[in-house]
Amino acid sequence: METTPFNEELLDSHLLVDVRSPLEYREDHIPGAINVPLLDNDERVEIGILHKEAGPYAARRRGLELTAHRFPEMVRQIADSATGRPILVYCWRGGLRSKTVTSILDLAGLKAVQLIGGYKSYRHVVGDYFNPYLPKTPLVVLHGMTGIGKTTLLQRLKERGNSVLDLEGLACHRGSAFGQLGLNQDLTQKRFESLLWDACRKAPAGRPLILEGESERIGRVSLPGDFYQKMAQGIRVWCHASLETRVRRLIEEYGLPEYKEEMGVALQRIRKKLGGKRCEELAENLERWEMEAFMTGLVCDYYDKVYYKNRTWEAEFDLDMEDFDRAAEELEEVLAARLAQ
Repeated sequence: METTPFNEELLDSHLLVDVRSPLEYREDHIPGAINVPLLDNDERVEIGILHKEAGPYAARRRGLELTAHRFPEMVRQIADSATGRPILVYCWRGGLRSKTVTSILDLAGLKAVQLIGGYKSYRHVVGDYFNPYLPKTPLVVLHGMTGIGKTTLLQRLKERGNSVLDLEGLACHRGSAFGQLGLNQDLTQKRFESLLWDACRKAPAGRPLILEGESERIGRVSLPGDFYQKMAQGIRVWCHASLETRVRRLIEEYGLPEYKEEMGVALQRIRKKLGGKRCEELAENLERWEMEAFMTGLVCDYYDKVYYKNRTWEAEFDLDMEDFDRAAEELEEVLAARLAQ
């Protein structure tokens, strides 16, 4: 049976098969891997207890009883997904589960290899990648007050062929007190790190990587290693737009009736920062669905007093964000001139 150490090129050349339980897979997995579990969640617990209480022989016999009848269907599912590609099989640490499935695939005449060290070996690669993080290309970091539309600008830049990294999209959170409206941040820290690693490795080496300035924490997940520090060393762009434009954009993004209840809950979370009286006034605006007054109050009395309050750095250049297409064009021109020096 053939084995191989982890190499990121395997993600592009092989079908990756994660044979761990669905719970393990959901917590995190190697990007692009499909889940064909040898044991389900309950069976994995049962085998673990049996191994501890009766020893490995009893555990292996029970494992065979539970799984043998599934082998033909597992082979069919993996073969159909492989579409002629070689197959890389992994489990938690390159043990019996991946060895079993790799052996079965070999017997069925499919080209399969077992990942040495399993998922744990992949996690070491991800950890090392961010400690320290060594960007292949200059980082261009967009900063600006809430409501500017930095995420929309990133989307426009991507459509125009630029290399962008949407940290909030990866984290399923907009990174503010109201950042989870309409989103479900149910991914784990490990999953976020995998998504970030995959996005960074795929970024073209020849072009600057444009991303939005974030705190070290985005909702419940954190930027790994020294990624945040390397962002601080990047090319900083200060984005600006009028208060009216920012309020309008916030209403367009958040001013949906289905968000009303969630907005009320989020408002109470910042009650202390707003002060009880102001919080109640904004709650009344929200209840009457006076979106302009509500968003203006949030911007002036919360966001602008909390974010970038003590900015200790100067931006490399300022970017007018009143028009997204014009802003994208201007940013491209400035970066082209700067990187040509």
